[in-house]
Amino acid sequence: MNVSDAVNSRKSIRAFLDQPIETSLLINLLKIASRSPSGGNLQPWHIYLLNGKKMDDFKEFMKQWDNPEQPQYEIYPPNLKEPYRTSRFELGEAMYQLLEIPRDDKAARFAHLMENFNFFGAPAALFCFVDETMGPPQWSDLGMFLQTFMLLAQEHGIDTCAQEAWAVKPDSLREFFSVPEELNIFCGMAIGYKDTQARVNELHSERRSADEWLTIFD
Repeated sequence: MNVSDAVNSRKSIRAFLDQPIETSLLINLLKIASRSPSGGNLQPWHIYLLNGKKMDDFKEFMKQWDNPEQPQYEIYPPNLKEPYRTSRFELGEAMYQLLEIPRDDKAARFAHLMENFNFFGAPAALFCFVDETMGPPQWSDLGMFLQTFMLLAQEHGIDTCAQEAWAVKPDSLREFFSVPEELNIFCGMAIGYKDTQARVNELHSERRSADEWLTIFD
């Protein structure tokens, strides 16, 4: 698979098969992904990999955490303006249409949202942390690392779903993984093999025309 194919085939998977994945393979892909660029070669990512029995332990642990926690950051800006608001709205509506959940069924929509914390059934996951002293440039480095990993996963037939939803569970993550106080959660990521029979995985998010975001001087 070439890079263009990996980019075009990668998408957020929201229903995974209960098919195990080798920890050694994931470690190797993470090591390759560490060649991602970072300003000043700071390499600010701290990755916690979850697989096997520890995944079962983690899910059992999370059942005990019903209390709200202070989110690490706001996932979306308040009062999201256009065209960003429409992009988010249209994606959500397309997803719930595939799931056959009407807009007024708030309980069913919330239940699907909570599947984030079950990794949508994925057998493995990672959590990406960053030192609290790091700023926006280093947070952008995390995105480059994670995208590189997701494209490498595609090359090996592995599917993913990056999950900023985990930013609302910083205390739980810190306790389970004994995360040092100076590290802040950026996101989680579900990792596994997609369920090709699940309609939600047919979701194809649209991209705005380049005319809207590309300014050319030549």
